[in-house]
Amino acid sequence: MEVILKEDVTNLGHKDDLVTVKNGYARNYLIPRGIAVAATKSVRKMHDENVRQRAHKEEKMRNAAAESAEKLNEVKLTIGAKTSTKGKIFGSVNTIQIAGALKEKGFDVERKNISIKEDLIKEIGTYKAQIKLYKDVTAEIEFEIVAE
Repeated sequence: MEVILKEDVTNLGHKDDLVTVKNGYARNYLIPRGIAVAATKSVRKMHDENVRQRAHKEEKMRNAAAESAEKLNEVKLTIGAKTSTKGKIFGSVNTIQIAGALKEKGFDVERKNISIKEDLIKEIGTYKAQIKLYKDVTAEIEFEIVAE
């Protein structure tokens, strides 16, 4: 069954994408929760017109995200953490601390858009995180964990 997504769905598609899913998934989950609508002829016509109108706005947003990505790629963060004498961190460093450090540098990034390549950061060192700025625009920042 073909449906048009009303919002972003992880591992399925972005808002206004036309995707093909199994009938049960569409009828029992996506459509009742308002996440998608069935792609009938009339809905497709309205969708095509809306996509044409939004194309210009999306191009501006993509360009702004690309500029931000270039600036973010140059940023190096230093995050302080309480550590033991052997260099182990009490607790762990997560996306909340990275988002806070980026906010101090002047970048307003939501923590849900930040993904750390390592599962848990428990030691002092240098790590990398990926920031999703737009659908297909990402930036990679390097951050260092130091003892406080």
